[in-house]
Amino acid sequence: MTQRIPWDHYFISQSLVLATRSTCQRAMVGAVIVRDKRMIAGGYNGSVSGETHCIDEGCYLQDGHCVRTIHAEMNALLQCAKFGVQTDGAEIYVTHFPCLSCSKSLIQAGIKKINYLNDYRNDAYAIHLLEQSGVAIHQIKLPPHFFEKMSLALESNAVLPSSSPQLFENCENGDCKNCQ
Repeated sequence: MTQRIPWDHYFISQSLVLATRSTCQRAMVGAVIVRDKRMIAGGYNGSVSGETHCIDEGCYLQDGHCVRTIHAEMNALLQCAKFGVQTDGAEIYVTHFPCLSCSKSLIQAGIKKINYLNDYRNDAYAIHLLEQSGVAIHQIKLPPHFFEKMSLALESNAVLPSSSPQLFENCENGDCKNCQ
């Protein structure tokens, strides 16, 4: 039996794909809001719709922050608000730990769990607020050679003969048959 990619890896991969749409190169961040193992919204760092992008004219900085950009987490939450999608009890997968402002918005939106890949200015007060509000925080650790295995899946055009090796075999130390 071929082992499938774990849900956490699947959803964090989706956030990484969304990050490639980012229009602010200071931080290319992607976020996916998930409920019951279904993506309900996604977002990436980018300018207000219809406005100039950082990649076109540079960042508009105030106090060292790009104020032109709406953060990925906020864009995902705003997409839910725009289309009437409930966020209470959902979780978010985001490429980077949320800033203080996004953390507060996620709490207010009823997000129950934050799954993130990379540490990024993990604000102590944000962590305090999240923990106090009962929001679970989980850093996802991708296994060694994860992206190499993803590349193999793409090269195979996602059609795997039954004789092919298990692409997503549990690999902890790089000694598995797929890593050699």
